[in-house]
Amino acid sequence: MKGVRTREGTLEGGRIVVDEGAVIARVRAGEPEAYAELVRAHTAVALRAAVAFGAGADAEDVVQSAFLKAYQALGRFRDGAAFRPWLLRIVVNETRNTVRTAVRLRALAGREALLLGSEPLIPESADPALAAVAEERRSLLLAALDELGEQQRQVVVCRYLLEMDEAETAQALGWPRGTVKSRLNRALTRLGQLIGGKGGEERE
Repeated sequence: MKGVRTREGTLEGGRIVVDEGAVIARVRAGEPEAYAELVRAHTAVALRAAVAFGAGADAEDVVQSAFLKAYQALGRFRDGAAFRPWLLRIVVNETRNTVRTAVRLRALAGREALLLGSEPLIPESADPALAAVAEERRSLLLAALDELGEQQRQVVVCRYLLEMDEAETAQALGWPRGTVKSRLNRALTRLGQLIGGKGGEERE
């Protein structure tokens, strides 16, 4: 099914997909206001990334800074490349800088609450018993995710919370694709151990 054309781009599944190459070309040609189209299209995923990587209440500031730095660096953006993973790499770096100045990382439960926003975790029509089980499993998973080392948590967040493919994850985190694959495998193994109650202290 083809998307519906809008002024900003194509509307697919409720999400605006802009012609990034065309927008960037317009900005480079002296139309800076066109950059707002990229901001509108990618603000939601940038906020999810910032929150998931630990920015917490500073997520909006991190994203604003990331968009500004991305704008300033558009001259170095490679033609034909995907804008989203390139932007998210800047978001990751900005978040890391913010976290480093904090006294400690915010609790993952708080980050997840911001990540999910006001969306209900479980449909209202769900069976209460099933809903309770699903909530218990989610809590267990989030607690286990918070036990991972930083790099393992980053790769899981990119691949599953942000739904990025392997190539996008590699670009966003600045790692070779082989490193993404190996760290993801170790992270998933570690999550299985934690959720299964096997414990262990492996951290990367």
